Amino acid sequence: MERLTRFVVLHRWWVLLAWMVTALAGGFAAPRATAALTYDFSLPGQRGYETNRVIKETFGSGGDAAPVLLIDAHPAPERARRVAAAVEQALPGARVLSYADQASLLSADGHTGVVVVYPRITPGPEPYAAALPILTEVAAQQQVTVTGKDALVAQSGGDQGADVLVETIFGGAGALIVLLVVFGSALALMPLLIAAGSILTTFLIVWGLTGLTDISFIVQFLLALIGLGVAIDYALLIVTRWRAELGHGASPEQAVNRALATAGRSVFFSGVTVAVSLAALIALPVPFLRSVGFTGLLIPAISVLAALTLLPALLLVAGRRLDWPHRRGTDPESRLWRRIGTAVVRHRWISVTAAVTVLVALATPVSTIRLGQPTNASLASTGGDAGTAVTRLDTAGLGAGLTTPVEILTRDPAVAGEAVTGLPGVAAAMTWPAGPTGESLVDVWTSADTSTEKGAAAAARVRAAAEATGARVGGLPAGDADFVDAVYGNAGWVITLIVVVTTLLLMRALRSIVLPIKALILNAISLGAAYGITVWIWQDGHGTELLFDQRAAAAITTWVPIAVFAFLFGLSMDYEVFLLSRIREEHDNGHATDEATVHGVARTGRLVTSAALILFLAFISLAQVPTTEVKILATALALGIIIDATIVRGVLAPALVAALGRANWWAPHRRRAPQRTPTRTADPKPGGR
Repeated sequence: MERLTRFVVLHRWWVLLAWMVTALAGGFAAPRATAALTYDFSLPGQRGYETNRVIKETFGSGGDAAPVLLIDAHPAPERARRVAAAVEQALPGARVLSYADQASLLSADGHTGVVVVYPRITPGPEPYAAALPILTEVAAQQQVTVTGKDALVAQSGGDQGADVLVETIFGGAGALIVLLVVFGSALALMPLLIAAGSILTTFLIVWGLTGLTDISFIVQFLLALIGLGVAIDYALLIVTRWRAELGHGASPEQAVNRALATAGRSVFFSGVTVAVSLAALIALPVPFLRSVGFTGLLIPAISVLAALTLLPALLLVAGRRLDWPHRRGTDPESRLWRRIGTAVVRHRWISVTAAVTVLVALATPVSTIRLGQPTNASLASTGGDAGTAVTRLDTAGLGAGLTTPVEILTRDPAVAGEAVTGLPGVAAAMTWPAGPTGESLVDVWTSADTSTEKGAAAAARVRAAAEATGARVGGLPAGDADFVDAVYGNAGWVITLIVVVTTLLLMRALRSIVLPIKALILNAISLGAAYGITVWIWQDGHGTELLFDQRAAAAITTWVPIAVFAFLFGLSMDYEVFLLSRIREEHDNGHATDEATVHGVARTGRLVTSAALILFLAFISLAQVPTTEVKILATALALGIIIDATIVRGVLAPALVAALGRANWWAPHRRRAPQRTPTRTADPKPGGR
């Protein structure tokens, strides 16, 4: 760190020039990198995925692409044939079956008929981006209504995706407001400059990587929003320490040296911890998550590099000038957080008990978590004709699972159909004409939505029965089940890897055995609380209509929990490292454990709260995306950050440090740190250890 600081101080202008050139190149590369991202969710080697791939290659549609349904409120055989003919003419190559051909597509009361359409799939994020507008026009002419999973998503605006630039600007504006309050001067611009340089540089690297391998579209949001929060976090920590050193009479160069030697060290280890948690995704046998892992680790890596090189150069060149009108003092200590820290340390066991009780209560719903896609009812609650039509489908008794049927690929459709017909929860089945290979498709759908517990169980029974006949099984339900097996079946290895590497890093950073173990346990509790409250909101339906104006999804999207773990584990560990590093420093300066804890809370409280608020605003921005899956992800991340920055970091962590006393500092073969005379005496509890 000393050598790096010396280099930056001596070559500050060259450092600024290098970052300026890189950022400009990143600005050029960003839109090109975004355009080169892929929407591939492949699961090589998984039975359901491989079957879906064969179905799409053989029949040109289907597999993991759900059917489009045309709902006829005035069914008649001649109308069904006319609608089917109009669709076939408008969409050559589409597979079409109507209620005139399949009695199972006509309701028992004869008042609702369904025409099932599998359009040709087009490359891109939406398989029916070209077909849906045409089908909507045909439906209007034939006086029927378009619905189905894709139509429901399009109706809610989810197919429009999100403009990453707009989301980043929104998050940056919120961050600027917070930073102006924190610094009370134009120094608020400094962390934003670091974030801009980090994000643009990362996009430049990702653009290069897209020429070598497929990178998931999810990466663009992580680079922009997670990058914004992380880079500002690191810059905020260093700038705050730099101002404090100036206030103690140091020259700008001395202040930079001391800030990097202390806060810079914390930033380095925090960044490595975040990178490790994201890099662990590479161990999963899922290509798109692997791409998120090896590109996601660039976010903290580049942010740390910018914080340790670009930021010191900016502080030396323009720091004093930007620190105007200097409405806040240079001392980072917060009187509010000193009072909180004192109260927590004085009542340590009460604080521990209260915090753990709250966190366990928040985490309890996670025991009922169900992974899957949002239900029809949730998507329909946003309103529109597609929502009304899918509700009619359900109430007509045709089976809500028709929107996501199980597809059986077989050479003997009669045997497969007989094996699944009559199974509990199965509504009906229909057979498509044989394909060019001689194999046929049997579509089987459940009475309940496959995103519900009953529907998922029925789909699993269908899969087991069909595979017992030698048939292959695909469709969305099979794809989701395979995803859960591929990702969460290997989660133990990933978590073990993260825990081991993180523990070793924190042992090196904190020079303790107890503090890293405590930090990991608290992180696990914090993650459990984030998962639990997300399940309570989105799966159980408490507050979704009030907060998001739609019904509960009744399930948590399959990829959300692993993504939340990767991001929150690292981001939450940032706050632990910031707090514990400062407590460690105060203890090394000669303060007793209790006093060091109060000082650590008081001197990091405002900083961590501000950093958490900035990330919270970034995730709130992400929650404005109309896609339900993204809303669920943003909810978990936003609530997880707030829980960690308040209950865990503000109460539980300092209370446990105070409760453990001398045990915090034990480490085998530990070299005794040099003791310095404490600059203050403010032991919050007589006899503090």
